[in-house]
Amino acid sequence: MAYKFTSIKLTKWQLALVLGTPLALGLGFYLYNKLTAKDLDNKTTDKDVDSENKKAGKEEDKETEKRKKLAELENERLSPLKEATIYKNEGNACYRNGKFDEAIIFYDKAIDKCPSEHKTDLAIFYQNRAASYEMLRKWNKVKEDCTKSLQCNPRYPKAYFRRAKAYEATNEMSDCLDDVTATCILEMFQNNNTIMYADRVLKQTGREDAEKGMKDRVPMLPSKNFINTYLRSFVADPLQANLSATEVTDLLNTKDDRLYGFARAKHAMDEQRYDEIIPACTEEIESSESESQYKSEALLLRGTFHLLSGSFTEARQDLDAVINNADADVKLRAYALIKRASLHIQLEEKDQGLADFDQVQKLQPDNPDLYHQRAQIYILLDQLNEALQEYEKAIKIAPNNAMAYVQKCYAEYRLGLLSGDQMRLLMIMNEFRNAIEKFPGCVECYSLMAQVLSDQQQFQQADQFYEKAIKMAPENASLLVHRGIMMLQWKGDIDKAINLMQQAIDVDDKCELAYETLGTVEVQRANLDRAVELFEKAIKLAKSQAEMCHLYALRNAAIAQINVTRKLGIDMSNISALAQAGIASQTMAADTK
Repeated sequence: MAYKFTSIKLTKWQLALVLGTPLALGLGFYLYNKLTAKDLDNKTTDKDVDSENKKAGKEEDKETEKRKKLAELENERLSPLKEATIYKNEGNACYRNGKFDEAIIFYDKAIDKCPSEHKTDLAIFYQNRAASYEMLRKWNKVKEDCTKSLQCNPRYPKAYFRRAKAYEATNEMSDCLDDVTATCILEMFQNNNTIMYADRVLKQTGREDAEKGMKDRVPMLPSKNFINTYLRSFVADPLQANLSATEVTDLLNTKDDRLYGFARAKHAMDEQRYDEIIPACTEEIESSESESQYKSEALLLRGTFHLLSGSFTEARQDLDAVINNADADVKLRAYALIKRASLHIQLEEKDQGLADFDQVQKLQPDNPDLYHQRAQIYILLDQLNEALQEYEKAIKIAPNNAMAYVQKCYAEYRLGLLSGDQMRLLMIMNEFRNAIEKFPGCVECYSLMAQVLSDQQQFQQADQFYEKAIKMAPENASLLVHRGIMMLQWKGDIDKAINLMQQAIDVDDKCELAYETLGTVEVQRANLDRAVELFEKAIKLAKSQAEMCHLYALRNAAIAQINVTRKLGIDMSNISALAQAGIASQTMAADTK
């Protein structure tokens, strides 16, 4: 069958390809379908305390009701169930009036009187008593009564939801997540309040797991393609500049008949042997002052690669050493500030990051990379007008900066969308074409053009641009991922999309985006075990706590669905298929009994 993947939103996807700072980017999925049918629970006949509270304003006079009930007790012999129901109603009245202790007494009587074979009624009585305990903040009692309620009716969403809140109150977040997930599934993901609560719980579990995960994280450099893209985003970085003849001679001085220190690091950089750079720079930094000619350069280069590997403490130390060295070349200090700014942004320290850019502007007001890199930060912060101004400054200083040129087009495109100005959008499309003509060797021109065409649902043309971009940069795994996503949105071609995402992993086994996106697709296909496996691979590649938090949340959502569906004996693929087809919730309930 064709799957609908309209929940996939990629408003910042392009930055994974062209961003000049190694920032954490995610798709941000919580996987569910919002249908327009009424709540499953509202279709039941369960008149528990919550539903009766909604009708409180329409009740008859309470004293009249009591007299009628007393007359019933005196004049006719009530069945045990009817007597239990009367006690339950009295408990509900006390609950509405804030008399929670008295309500509990009546619910006790209702439970005692109710015959054990009336499971559905017992489930309501226990759940109502749990509601009273909840108001008294007796969380263990809430959990006990909700558990008893669920033993009577294992598919009672209100009992799961109330127990989830009790688990949250006692900081048992894994159990809380399982219960709110059960609620979402039983409600067919149609109750927005439950979904919002589940999203909040997921974020909290993600944060808690990420805090632990960051402590155990092993620093790892990203793929060569990622590093190459990052390096290409700078047009005046002194570490990448061609050296003079004298500098080449100095760098080629050997120690023990081998390249040493910064010379070895620079050679490794030119040869794309990026894993050799940090130890080679360390040689330079730890050598004596008489032997070390390029200590500041080595600190900047090592700090850059610590930043790329997510070793933020080490990166900060190296960059600070350059910034605070008044004798260091102004260019080196400026680029140390630019890279420390990106570090601050990754650590969600926005003000410090922007302050570093301001310092660069004082040191080197004509530095094109300052404006280009700051523009990309503004894009991440959704400050599009500021980003556009920065791109214009970068291009004015360095008109041949292809990345800045095409990213400026994209910023204009997004502003055009926000304004709804169709004439402006047409002009921007012409600007994209001009960018391709002006910079035919820039892969980002083709990839961003593909994204814009895809946004406009011109999928056939978008696919042609993706194809060109992939031919130009076959090692760029992100292009394959985004083309796969487009296939889902365009044709619902799940097999083609998965094939492209798997190709991305084959091309670059460090492509976090590929694992995350494929995991998301597998969740929607109800292949939950596979999804967990993919999310865990993405987690190992995460660099920042924010990025790791997002990935843990995705993984935890999948694990919770596995736990719930196995416990309830529900086939998640049936739920997914029914939700896709928009089948009413009553049919769903009957199908899963």
